[in-house]
Amino acid sequence: MKQLTKAEEEVMQWLWQLEEANVASIIEQMPEPKPAYNTISTIIRILENKEFVSHRKEGKGYIYFPLVKKEEYSNQSLNKLMNNYFNGSFRNMVSFFVKKNDMDIKDLEHILKELDKEK
Repeated sequence: MKQLTKAEEEVMQWLWQLEEANVASIIEQMPEPKPAYNTISTIIRILENKEFVSHRKEGKGYIYFPLVKKEEYSNQSLNKLMNNYFNGSFRNMVSFFVKKNDMDIKDLEHILKELDKEK
């Protein structure tokens, strides 16, 4: 799976949230200062080329929708982070975040409980 730029990822976050939308609807959701229509339209076309987004014709315009699920992209991004910065070790990654982010024992216990539920 291809990596997204920060701008592409931001547009994908809105599209995942909206599930489907035209360019104007995506811009409407974005905080001020809002980007130009042409900017978001260009990013959408790039996302289509990367096969993250597709569209269907509706009236005179297009409705865009994600082809890649947010969970699938998140998992791939997390794995890349873990492999590139923590030697592929989940333990090293969690240890880093516990030390650097002042995570307390309660937070860690909560995470462990959630992981146990997944099993």
